[in-house]
Amino acid sequence: MKKQFVFLFFVLFSISGFSQMDTIYSNDERIACSVKEVTPEAVKFSYPNEELVNSVFKNTIQKIIFKSGRVQIFAEATYFKTVNSVDDYENVSLSHVYTEVQGLYKIGEVGSKARGTTALSNMEKVKERAERKVKMQAAMLGANVIYLTQFGTSQGHMGTQYSPGVATATNMSGVAYCNKLPSYDGFTNLMNSKMQFMMKVYEVDKLGSSDYEYSKFADSSKVIINKVTNDNGFIMLEASIASFDNTSFRVIFFSNSEMILECTDTSDITENAIYNIRVRI
Repeated sequence: MKKQFVFLFFVLFSISGFSQMDTIYSNDERIACSVKEVTPEAVKFSYPNEELVNSVFKNTIQKIIFKSGRVQIFAEATYFKTVNSVDDYENVSLSHVYTEVQGLYKIGEVGSKARGTTALSNMEKVKERAERKVKMQAAMLGANVIYLTQFGTSQGHMGTQYSPGVATATNMSGVAYCNKLPSYDGFTNLMNSKMQFMMKVYEVDKLGSSDYEYSKFADSSKVIINKVTNDNGFIMLEASIASFDNTSFRVIFFSNSEMILECTDTSDITENAIYNIRVRI
């Protein structure tokens, strides 16, 4: 009876102590702290029993539960949609404002050049084709937002006997980000029971540098994972896949039944294709 009383005391003490703090719910963790200030870009806070003021960008915060019981939801976090594979490319958002991607995970650069077939090609359709391409690139890299660093559309004009015509064109480039990475701990826990089994690829998605649509093809190559590492939050695999020369792959998504790996083949400068390898677990 005495032990039960002591245990209950510590539980109640812990709950009471926890309720005396604010709690920040970010994309990756729960932070017990004392919130000092909420600015247009960030939330400033201090850890328990510390004077040092830290800050976290609002883009990475889902909500704050204050010790008073008040809950503040952050619209910035709900702005980003889920992208698990290239099939979700329409969920990739485009941003022209850098503060909208501050604090997010930088994935890589994307770019597209779309050109109409004639000078009379519809500008909006050419622009849409360029947007689709960069969104597909971002999705295949595991990103769900693109900060555009360059965007321009030029209207074509008809040629004359003295000068050739110019087709309508759109140039678009930027940096791909995501607001949440796949969990390294979750992946390694899943793989601890699977590493000993031989896995197989069941499908490959490919997007070449000159392609405006991604392609899918079946594959049954064996997959042997030799090593799993955490590279600043990114899950990297050292693996052997019979149909690929690459031995380094990045996990962009996983579930209990599958994982999707990303690699970029730069061996052929004219191709420079992005691949997503879908593997059954």
